[in-house]
Amino acid sequence: MHTSLFTHLIALSRKARWCSAGLVFLLSLSAAAQAQLKIFATVPEWGALAQELGGDKVSVFTATNALQDPHLIQARPGLLARARTTNLLIATGVELEAGWLPVLQRDAGNPSIMPGRVGMFEAAQYVQVLDIPLSVDRSQGHVHAAGNPHIQLDARNFIPIARALTERLILLDPANSMHYQAKLSAFLTDWSAHIARWEKQAHVLRDMKVWVQHDGFTYLNHWLGLKQIGILEANPGANPSLTHLTAILEKQATLKGRLVMSSSYLNSKPALWFSENAKIPAVILPFTVGGNPEAKTLETLFEDTIRRLVQAP
Repeated sequence: MHTSLFTHLIALSRKARWCSAGLVFLLSLSAAAQAQLKIFATVPEWGALAQELGGDKVSVFTATNALQDPHLIQARPGLLARARTTNLLIATGVELEAGWLPVLQRDAGNPSIMPGRVGMFEAAQYVQVLDIPLSVDRSQGHVHAAGNPHIQLDARNFIPIARALTERLILLDPANSMHYQAKLSAFLTDWSAHIARWEKQAHVLRDMKVWVQHDGFTYLNHWLGLKQIGILEANPGANPSLTHLTAILEKQATLKGRLVMSSSYLNSKPALWFSENAKIPAVILPFTVGGNPEAKTLETLFEDTIRRLVQAP
């Protein structure tokens, strides 16, 4: 009887071990199925787009906020730690992040996010880049040899970028390809309808003459037909002197700009001074997602931008 009981206990022990092992295996499969693709976005617009297209299959970290100058970020230890474990790094490219991203890539110890690798995505590769200079003088400040990097202000640019980004998500996470394809389809349908509505609302802006504090609105102007007649900055990224602003103001009598545009992340005092002295509205635009309390998403970024411009004159 003792032998029979002992044998029975051994059998139960073996069964418990097998059940335990099976449970661990099933839990590991479940964890793998639920694992999110880690995404590192350099600026808010790409973080927002990645979240739109990835949904609950991605975990998005954005390295900067809308009130920071994306040219002036440092590759801090916290950013390095995030980049070290990310699956996909999304940047604008065309030198927007040239002052810090190469250092981040070099020091993060993550080969997959190096240039040309599958984990590195540059949005500007999928759109027409504007304002490519014939020559470059670095003494002039934030001059971009590859062209103007502020591609996010033409809503149409998000269509080819969204398509390319979805292809990359599927390449990195093929198990969820149907999810990403469905997300893209829904985004493109909604976004195309938004663009049609925004263009209708903004038709009154076409051919309107505008001043800008910083040359960051090239793509917005190109899309909506605004006519940029001058820049308040003497050198890109540097606040203009009063002497320089006064000289610009003298041109207003002839050029007759209707408004002056600035961005939330800039010190807008030059634009406000010019507005007061030229007797034209100053419009402070969000520039990217989170630039003001009304621009919390990609959709509301453009809703707020167009509303402010249309209501200004």
